[in-house]
Amino acid sequence: MVLLGELVMILDLHRQGLSVSAIARRTGRDPKTIRKYIERGLEPPAYGPRQPGRPSKLAPYLDYLRERITAFPDLSAVRLTRELRERGYTGAYTAVKRFAAAIRPPEAKPYEVRFETPAGQQAQVDFARFLVTFTDAPDTTCIVWLFSLVLGHSRHIEARFVLHQDLQTLLRCHMQAFTAIGGVPIEILYDRMKTAVTGEDADGHIVYNRSLLALAQHYGFLPRACRPYRAKTKGKVERPFSYIRQDFFLARSFRDLDDLNRQLRSWLDTVANVHLHGTTQRIVSEAFAAERPELQPLPALPFDALLTLERRVSHDGLVSIGGNYYSVPDRTRRVVEVHQLPDTIRILDGGRLVASHPILEGRRQYRIDPDHRQGTAARAMRRGHPDGLPIGRHGDHVARRSLAVYQAVGERLAGGIGGQR
Repeated sequence: MVLLGELVMILDLHRQGLSVSAIARRTGRDPKTIRKYIERGLEPPAYGPRQPGRPSKLAPYLDYLRERITAFPDLSAVRLTRELRERGYTGAYTAVKRFAAAIRPPEAKPYEVRFETPAGQQAQVDFARFLVTFTDAPDTTCIVWLFSLVLGHSRHIEARFVLHQDLQTLLRCHMQAFTAIGGVPIEILYDRMKTAVTGEDADGHIVYNRSLLALAQHYGFLPRACRPYRAKTKGKVERPFSYIRQDFFLARSFRDLDDLNRQLRSWLDTVANVHLHGTTQRIVSEAFAAERPELQPLPALPFDALLTLERRVSHDGLVSIGGNYYSVPDRTRRVVEVHQLPDTIRILDGGRLVASHPILEGRRQYRIDPDHRQGTAARAMRRGHPDGLPIGRHGDHVARRSLAVYQAVGERLAGGIGGQR
């Protein structure tokens, strides 16, 4: 029996130029049945006494669905149903799913073997590349990286967009994820990203990055690398990347990186981590509540492993680290030692700590501590910046300064001119 909603879909596909056999393959119907209903048109199918057909609840939204799927072919049926409900749709999700599948048939894929892990046993970590144009910079397309940690048992997702996938970012994202889930799994599975795996030894054993091993020792988890060219062994984190792209990222706008992460956090809390998981058939938040007590407790002390570098101080008293610039006090020597922690930059001059800054994300960002500058102009700068730490991209804005700054500069210039006389 062909319901009216399916009949509307058949006729719509026919108007798009699909052949009878193609429509039959997509709907699973016999070609003779498809041909019969195309010939009948919108006349409701008759079975026994004629009954007046009810209008399809999906019919008023077909143009919207077609437009959305044409513009964003990877949008999920769940996302589309949610959008329709916001527009007043009261029909079934299955009707949306059938229509979406008919105009966007799924690709044939080989069967996969699914591996389940006990509660608290394993998490999977990876980065995925996204391209985004922020509304604050509409002329520039940026590459951002999505860090994702997925608990294997409950499928709870912790994720964050960052501008780099370097070692310090990887460590910092781990720490933030552990804090968010309130514990640590027994093992974490990685692909062979360079920040996690540096290679193999002569016996074929995997060599992990020393800083990652220090992090693992501090938090008490075992790092594991999946076999080369076997990304399917990390399916629990690979599939959420597609889920996040289709259900969250596409067809949205973001002001900047902070806004992107705010929207992602809201989506994780209200959609991803509270929905019924299609594989486990459990509500993710309920499964996570049961898994959380099985996680290892967080360590009492913070992680303080160091990456030590040597850097030269520029003529304007700045040190370049990771593409960003951090201030040091006046009269600091030209060569300094830099200690990079996952979330802090420490700068030492002759073994003495002279500056400490939180790590900046992005590139060409500046962090200048007014206490590092001396003289009348520096004091005026501090009065003009009560927060004490102007942060931003060089050239993005003109800093607000007290008039005392310009008064001090004028006095200095006047004194210089007078001295030349």
